[in-house]
Amino acid sequence: MIILPFIITVPEALTGLRDIIKSGNNIPDLILLDLNMPIMDGWQFLDEFVKIENSKKTTLYIVSSSIDPADSEKAKQYEQITDFIVKPITKDALTKIVNTINTK
Repeated sequence: MIILPFIITVPEALTGLRDIIKSGNNIPDLILLDLNMPIMDGWQFLDEFVKIENSKKTTLYIVSSSIDPADSEKAKQYEQITDFIVKPITKDALTKIVNTINTK
């Protein structure tokens, strides 16, 4: 698994993901999604992401500073979401996520 530490805008991410998934190359194993982002929030990203046909399952976690129970409940409405993690994410939580991906 390759982990690349970089930050891109949501529109760039969606365009890039569409292109990657269509090509079938380097489809991400994991997406850590923050809900509070400029331009397009995490929910808007999810609404667009679920429209992309993907032959490979990408594990998706919401990692957010939100403690609003409505956000946690809303996340359960998306079958693509594996879990909702409240920031800050701990080393143990991140290790668990990576281990889960590695066992697939």
